[in-house]
Parts: sequence; structure tokens; C-alpha cells
Amino acid sequence: MGSSPQFMASSPGYGTGRRKSQFTYRQLGLLASYSTSSPLRVIAHIDLDAFYAQCEMVRLGLPDDQPLAVQQWQGLIAVNYAARKFGIGRHCNVTEAKKLCPGLIAQHVATWKEGDEKWAYHDDAAAHIGTHKVSLDLYRLESRKILALIHDCLPANQQKVEKAGIDEVFVDLSAQIHSIMLQRFPELANPPPYDDPTEKLPLPPITALDWQADNLVDLDNADDEADDPDWDDVAILIGAELVRDIRAEVRAKLGYTCSAGIASNKMLSKLGSGFKKPNQQTVVRNRAVQQFLSGMKFTKIRNLGGKLGDQVAVRFETELIKDLLQVSLDQLKSKMGEDTGIWIYNTIRGIDTSEVTPRTQIKSMLSAKSFRPVINRQDQAVRWLRIFVADIFSRLVEEGVLENKRRPKTIHLQHRHGGLTKSRSSGIPLGKTIDETILFDLAKTLLNQIISEGHVWPCANLSLSVGGFEDGITGNMGIGAFLVKGDEARAANAVAGGPREGGAGVLPHDRMTKTGQRANGPDIQRFFRKETSSGEEPIDTSERGDGSDPHQELWLDEQGDTSAARPINVPISEETSVSCPRCNVKCEDEIALQSHQDWHFAKDLQEEERQATQQTARSQKPGTAAASSSATKRSNKSTGKLEQGQKRLKFG
Repeated sequence: MGSSPQFMASSPGYGTGRRKSQFTYRQLGLLASYSTSSPLRVIAHIDLDAFYAQCEMVRLGLPDDQPLAVQQWQGLIAVNYAARKFGIGRHCNVTEAKKLCPGLIAQHVATWKEGDEKWAYHDDAAAHIGTHKVSLDLYRLESRKILALIHDCLPANQQKVEKAGIDEVFVDLSAQIHSIMLQRFPELANPPPYDDPTEKLPLPPITALDWQADNLVDLDNADDEADDPDWDDVAILIGAELVRDIRAEVRAKLGYTCSAGIASNKMLSKLGSGFKKPNQQTVVRNRAVQQFLSGMKFTKIRNLGGKLGDQVAVRFETELIKDLLQVSLDQLKSKMGEDTGIWIYNTIRGIDTSEVTPRTQIKSMLSAKSFRPVINRQDQAVRWLRIFVADIFSRLVEEGVLENKRRPKTIHLQHRHGGLTKSRSSGIPLGKTIDETILFDLAKTLLNQIISEGHVWPCANLSLSVGGFEDGITGNMGIGAFLVKGDEARAANAVAGGPREGGAGVLPHDRMTKTGQRANGPDIQRFFRKETSSGEEPIDTSERGDGSDPHQELWLDEQGDTSAARPINVPISEETSVSCPRCNVKCEDEIALQSHQDWHFAKDLQEEERQATQQTARSQKPGTAAASSSATKRSNKSTGKLEQGQKRLKFG
């Protein structure tokens, strides 16, 4: 995907309009470093069309025009575009859908059957909701194939890809486009006049661009199209060529169609990918941003489609971006708060400086089942634990657990009885390869701990998860490797202010104060995370039993973007959240709740450490309350006097 003959054919002459570009040499240079401040940056959002339905179409070898819907129990959770022409949507049940389209294929998702050790496709799965559990493994595996192919389409040293969901990715093409621009336009490689990076670039030597079959957002004023293209137009055209090639590769090698959006940031590119579906790509040039957004509802923008969007619509009595553009920044801040007001003001103007953040590694895995009807015996729960373990272990194998590439550190079981939720966690032993037996034994131990408390039947929901992933250990070191000895130790002691008593070696970057506390070394704070992140794998929310909408997180086709950070003051959805039993803080799901509870645990450790340190310090000082109390107890013990709160027991 180097030079493009279509591009060269569309560049016949030299510009006749402005004498210089509006962009500088510095801004061109920033393009090579993926800088979010470069107005020339190009971000693509690639979104699989009706992904789950496509997976079943490819698996079954069906033609594109065959209507198909993916069934889960009696509902539909994905509908291909051939079936949508009949008016079938995810709101339909199977019976209604087949009335609308008698030729519809309703393919039930794969399931784990109670007692089996492998997921499979069962013809009668829909009638056995109580003994089957939905499996997403096929979709997960196909998603990974597509992601790997996208990486293969990009230069090895210029890959910045963010997996935003099971069926969508963001790609920052900026550095690759910079390289192609220097190849096609060698004059850009020349130093700026007077070696001043703020000098304007020369205009591109072209008067027209060939957008081929792209959906190009028109300008509000058609006369503006008479202006010669500038370098941002050239950059985004090259990006469109690259994305077109990627989509063609995915189609040719794996059989899937994608839609795409190409723009200057993540928000615009995501809106672009959903603008024309299926199997098309939309280009949003900088000069067309306002025209693109003006006719939209702001509720289509991520984080403005839920409660925050409802609040904005009520307070400003509109859902249209063009109406909200008339609201001043001060009005937005006064009614929505300082940070949220600024975020909304920028967002509706197409401003988004969020980075494409590669995060292809899973941080946690969950397997869960809501029981309808409820289960009432321990042996039933144990059979489901075996399925959960098999489900999770199959994903761990993909992560390289057998080769010790990555492994989880903790296992967590959650049990729901009526309105009461109980949780237990355990560490996963180090030193041996994780297998299904180890995980199953740990899960049963956690279940026994919960059962021992009583009041656990009937059980409405069980979920098992593993988390705290870390890279595998490739070599162990003895404690000597962490000690500094000899001349190095003496030099370290000299810097630290003298030798340590009785020490043959010193711990680097770690010295003790007179009170016994560590200084300039790691403490409990290293356990705290600045951010928490749930795993990237999809969670079958229909089996969580928390009353959440089964389509909100599971079905990422066209609506499940999980990439950008939540703006400040944007609330977590009440429908999908779970509450911490300790502080009642709402978390997005059970995985986020587990991370939150880990935070509580670390805080408890910090408090214990603080109290222990204070107690030690008090006990070492003569005359303190602790010392006096200890002395008093020794005195009372020798004299037989009672301490406060005690009383003598009468015998005989």
C-alpha cells in the first residue's frame, strides 16, 4: 500500500488558488509522531457489518442475500442487512420475525450444555435456557483473526490500533500517511525556509482529488469546493486509500464486510463509519465537519446517548446539534458544570483530542449464568462451575497461559440469592502452570465458603472471573540479586548518610528512618491504580442477572464503543451498574466491581500499616499512653487489681 496510481492520476496540475498552504512545517512534522495537536492527523474507525450475523453466514457458507438472524433463547440479538429489508429488528422475537420473512434462518448462538466440557451448536438450545449457557467463543475467535489481519496490513513500525469492541477498531494512520506524503511529494522533505518550522508549507501541486466510491460529506456551500485542496485533504485521501485496502483484504481473506469512517479524530471517524452501511466508507474532511454534524442529533455521539444526553435535551429543549451550537460556553458550564460543559461545547463542534490507545491485552475474563428457574442444590452449582472454568480456560489458552506468556493472579466468585449478593476471592498459586483442575478446585473452595454462611438457596445467578493478568515469569532471581554489596554498598551507604547497622548489603533505593519507617522507597501506594478498566472481551449481559439490557454490552454492532474515556460528571448507567456492598458506589459491571473491591482491600492494608506504625512508635516512647497502659496492665496483674470494664466472677 505504497503510492497509489489513482492518486497520481487525480493530480494533473498545479494549484491556481492560494499561494501557500494554511499548514506549517511543524504541523507536518507532528503528523509523524501521532500528535493529537496536528490538524493533519487521520483516524479511521473500522466497524464490522452486523458482525454476529456475518460470523454465522461465513460459518454456514450462506450467500450475502440470505436473510439471517442470530437467536438467543426466544429473542434476536443480531440481524443481517438482507433480513432488515423485511422490517426485522432486534426488537422482534423469533415468531414475529418468521412471519415477516418466512425464508429467514434463525440461527441460535452456540451454548455450553450442562455436563458438557465444550460449547457447541444445539438445535434445541432455545428450549433449554435452564441447562444451557450462551457461548461467544466463535465471535471472539473471528474478531481476533480480523484484528490480526488489520495489523498485517500495516507497516510493522507504524501500527497504532485500538480494539474498541469485539467488532470495531480505531486506527491512527498519521505516521504512515506522513511517510507516503514524503514519497509522493519530495518537496515536503526539504527544510523549511530560514529553518523556521512555523513557515507555511507550499500548496499541494494538485487541483482535484479522486475519492472513488467513498461517501464524501458535501460542503454547505458548493462554491467552497472550487478551492484547491490543501494538505489535510491530501492526508485524508491517502487515509481513505489505506482503509479501502484493509477492508478489501478482510473481505477477500476472511469473508467479512466492514464499514469505515475516516476523519481527523476518533469521534468523527466513529460517526462516519455508521453514516452509510453496509460495506461503505465515509470521509469527513476538516472543511466538512460542521456540515456533517449540523443535521445530527447529539444523542448519536458516544456519552451523549444516555442520561447525560437526556439532561442536555431537557435543559436546552433540543436534541439537534445545530440548535445546541447556538448555546454559549458560559451557558453550558452554568447548567451542566464546568468540565462537562466544556466537553459538550467542544464535542458538538467536532473537537476531540483523545488518542488511539493500543490495548489488545485482556485484563479480566468472566463467565456467568442467570438461572431460570433458580437452582437449589450444591451439585447443580458445581456442574455450572465446571462449565465456567472450561469457558474461561479456553480463553486463557488463547492468551498463552500454557506457555506461561500471561496468567491471571486472582479468581473471584459471585453468588446471588434473592436480593443478596455474596462474593469470595482467592489468589491463584504461583509456581505451576494453570490448568482446569486448579481453577475448578479454587472455584469449589470459594463456593463452599459462601455456602458455609448459609441462606444461599435458591441461587439466581453465579459468576466466575479471573483477573490481575501479568506477563509470565521467564526467570527467577534469588534475594542476592536484589542486594548491593561490597564497594557498591559502601558507596550507597555514603550517599544515604552512613552505614546501616549490622548490614552486609543494602537494599537499593530503600533506607530506613529513625522511626523505623521507609523513606524514598515503594510503599502501599504502588498498589493503587489511577484508572480501572474492564476487560475487552464481551460479557454476555443477558446472563448476568442484574436486570441489565442484554443488548447493551453484548451486541457491539453499531453501538458498543468502549474506547474513549468517560467525560467528567458523566454518570454510569443505572441499568447496567452493580453496587459495591461496602460503600454503595456503582460500578459498570462485576469486573469493575472486583477492581473496586481490590481498591478497598489495598486501602485497608494501608490503614493497617499506618496504625501498626503509629502503635510501634508509641510503644517505643517512654511515658506515652501505650507505654503507660502496658505498665498499668503489668502492675494490675501483679497486684490483682481490676482494669476498667472488668468485673470479678463469683465461683461457688
